Amino acid sequence: MSSAFLLSPTLIHVWYSNPDARAWTAEPSSHAVAVFHQSLNNYAPTPLIEAPALAAELQVGRVFVKDESERLDLSAFKILGASWAVARALTDGDTPASLLEIASRIDRSNPPTLVAATDGNHGRAVAHMARLLELDCYIVIPRGVSELAIANVRSEGAIVEVIDGNYDEAVSRAREITTSVTNGSHIQDMSWPGYEDIPQWIIDGYATMCVEVDEQLRVMGSAPVDLVAVPVGVGSFLHSVTAHYRGNGNARPVVLSVEPTVAACVLVSLQNGELTSVDTGVTIMSGMNCGTPSSDSWPVHRDGVDAAVAVNDDDTRLALKTFAELGIDAGPCGAATLAGVRCALEHSDARAVLGLNKNSVIVLLSTEGSAANSLS
Repeated sequence: MSSAFLLSPTLIHVWYSNPDARAWTAEPSSHAVAVFHQSLNNYAPTPLIEAPALAAELQVGRVFVKDESERLDLSAFKILGASWAVARALTDGDTPASLLEIASRIDRSNPPTLVAATDGNHGRAVAHMARLLELDCYIVIPRGVSELAIANVRSEGAIVEVIDGNYDEAVSRAREITTSVTNGSHIQDMSWPGYEDIPQWIIDGYATMCVEVDEQLRVMGSAPVDLVAVPVGVGSFLHSVTAHYRGNGNARPVVLSVEPTVAACVLVSLQNGELTSVDTGVTIMSGMNCGTPSSDSWPVHRDGVDAAVAVNDDDTRLALKTFAELGIDAGPCGAATLAGVRCALEHSDARAVLGLNKNSVIVLLSTEGSAANSLS
């Protein structure tokens, strides 16, 4: 049973909940994913920062921010999914243990060309893998993405095409390019019928972040997480986090989905009970500006996500200001999770629905640093 309602026509804070979600179970990702990530140059778990001031504000026991601004020098978490998907795609679905193993298996007489559509961070991650493996790469970027994010992708050596279209149209263009280049390999973090393996490998790759969080909470003497807030675009990352915590016997937290009000495709799908596309607008949360949920991830959203909220740019700007005051480096998509928890708690029944009390532990997944984007 679920509930949904519009809080205010002016604020446009939308709230959804599914009290049956924590009874749903999933298979956790393979340990091989974390082993592969640990083989990458400069790998280290990203910081989990405790924020007592936020715990006091939100009236809970402890609040932690998973700070992805330092992830493998790319200032965003997307490399976790892109690297694992490239690794498996270029080894015919095997589970390579290192970048060196992937490179050794590439046929240099007919090398693959990596292709992706992106709102910024995923494309940069795919392009980064292409550079490490000395491969050609084409990245398609929709309108509304910041010049900084575009420059970051170009800095990895990719051929970049910026289109006057939305994210879904960029994905379509990337599909066209994949068929037109020599030995094209489309590395997309969104699935559709007939294209499921690579998106699933990207989902599996993201799980390393949750593995790190669980261990960091243990080392810091914290109880397991009670609520984890997840920024959402097409929902692949939400799928990964949900599957991890529905397949982990030690913690079954509330999973809160956070989207921009102008691109709340997962929330609208949850409200409708079926996968639904929405028209997107303009938002500073450009990496979350997606109009269609990933088809493979949708059943996981439907069955395993506890709650969803949509936030506007003003909410996120306020969260960015709070993070900056706390010394936490975050871009708009990173700060959106704080905005989401704040907005969710504006609803009269939210604290009870989310099971939050004075001892609860909240983890905010801050998926990008300020260097990944701009605030324009």
